[in-house]
Amino acid sequence: MKRVMVFGKPGGGKSSLAKYLAAQAGLPLHPLDLIQYRQNGEMMPRDAFLEAHQDVIDGEQWVVDGLGTLETFWRRVDAADTLVYVDLPYPRHYWWVTKRWLVSLWRKPEGWPEGASVWKGTLASWRALKMSPRFWNEALLEKLEEKAAGKRLIHVRSVRELKRLGVSFKG
Repeated sequence: MKRVMVFGKPGGGKSSLAKYLAAQAGLPLHPLDLIQYRQNGEMMPRDAFLEAHQDVIDGEQWVVDGLGTLETFWRRVDAADTLVYVDLPYPRHYWWVTKRWLVSLWRKPEGWPEGASVWKGTLASWRALKMSPRFWNEALLEKLEEKAAGKRLIHVRSVRELKRLGVSFKG
């Protein structure tokens, strides 16, 4: 496990899991939100993001957390040796997105881009969850399984499975 990709719908605990895996394996962690967005929450120019992303996946070791663009998603699938697909039931994703926003009223979520609005991020996450069945579906899983030949594919479907991976989650 040298190149690990953690991905899935918003609010599934991907960032916590990626942070844990990076620490356990001694690998550098690269949250895509911190590569894709400026500190004020605006998106990086496309070319700058693609270049920064390519620099990361050209590295010998990494844990990358997030989706990014479809183009970069499939590049990471090809470059990774371990794919971790966090695919919890939709109510859990909606609850954890909402909970992150509620907690943000008192403190900024860990790893949240500096200056970025948690409220705007929450709205974007809710919209993404509403649209998710169009992308996060059986056809995607079949394509992932096909592309994962010779790689390790971990499909996490429950909080229990997240906990089995060694991560502590509240709620």
